[in-house]
Amino acid sequence: MAAVYRTHMSIIGDILSTTRDEAPDEAGASVTYLIRKANVSYGRLAKILETLVQQGLLEQTTSERACKYRISSRGREFLQAYRGFREFADSFGLRI
Repeated sequence: MAAVYRTHMSIIGDILSTTRDEAPDEAGASVTYLIRKANVSYGRLAKILETLVQQGLLEQTTSERACKYRISSRGREFLQAYRGFREFADSFGLRI
């Protein structure tokens, strides 16, 4: 059976979904939580989080204990459009 690899976009979708639906508290999801839930290495996750914060898709809050991430309203719009496009691509047998 061939291994199925996730695309960069599907990893971003997983991160945004996790921060929207599964964050353990209102402050958001920690890096450790995102590593487990999105199944991504720390190095890759750190780069993606930096980009998502710069693009305004995630909001970063910092306390004395840890950085936490929450999806922004712009991130919610992006996630909705991404899911719609993914369904459209799937209907043609394409994987994004």
